[in-house]
Amino acid sequence: MSKQKKMTLSKKQNLTGWVFLLPGALLIFIMSFVPMFRALLLSFKSGVGAKMAWSGISNYVRMFQDTVFVQSVKNTFFYLIIQVPVMLILALILASILNNKDLKFKGLFRTMIFLPCATSLVAYAIIFRSLFANNGLINLLLVNLGILDQPYAFLTHTTSARIVIIIALLWRWTGYNMVFYLSGLQNIEYSVYEAAKIDGASAVQSFFKITVPLLKPTILLTAIMSTNGTLQLFDESVNLTNGGPANTSITMSHYIYDMSFKYVPNFGYAAAMSFLILVLVAVLAFLQMKVGDKRD
Repeated sequence: MSKQKKMTLSKKQNLTGWVFLLPGALLIFIMSFVPMFRALLLSFKSGVGAKMAWSGISNYVRMFQDTVFVQSVKNTFFYLIIQVPVMLILALILASILNNKDLKFKGLFRTMIFLPCATSLVAYAIIFRSLFANNGLINLLLVNLGILDQPYAFLTHTTSARIVIIIALLWRWTGYNMVFYLSGLQNIEYSVYEAAKIDGASAVQSFFKITVPLLKPTILLTAIMSTNGTLQLFDESVNLTNGGPANTSITMSHYIYDMSFKYVPNFGYAAAMSFLILVLVAVLAFLQMKVGDKRD
């Protein structure tokens, strides 16, 4: 009888849990999974409006023949390979420095470094566009310092336009990742660092032998989130360089937007490209989990 009562109580608790979870689960299903399924069906169709017809995998075949889309994939991976590692390393170093209990005004420094990620995506992209314009502050400083003879068109040259996007991303997102690392460092006893210091370990040795190994789960999390965000990069490409010059800085999401709303609408082809991004995000996240998470 006692066991029967315990089982009944357990079932009641489970039922209560499902009652609380059900509204949220239904909203996620209706607002996320249903549109995803409909977009998947849409990716196998071609045409506009009521004239859309089933076209099989033609949209997926077209992607690999589309030179602009191939260029957008190359550009996105260029940003990913350079920006993400640099950003995470900078965030980790800054977090280690600002975790020092003897550092004065560390609250102020933390706030200053974090503030960029609180700015509007559109606003900060426009600010960087004005900074690197021909008559912008950067050109003004470089000319006045004698480094350049005349203003350099940063946003109309392929390499410099890409570098400007990377600099903008580093400025905005480094502080965001730094907060994650600071949170992880708060859970590491400071006595561990003091013991290492007594044993003769330098700051660099403590960083690589204590900080990095103990923050490995957090580093993995930020790496996955940053990879996901970079593969969906949109605002910087649209507002900073407008994909130029000649689509050499355009991103996948930017091209999908153009294909949906700027050119003659082709929602089927845009949906197919979107699902390629989904596959890339899933594959890279899986690889990062397999490489980075060594727990049994």
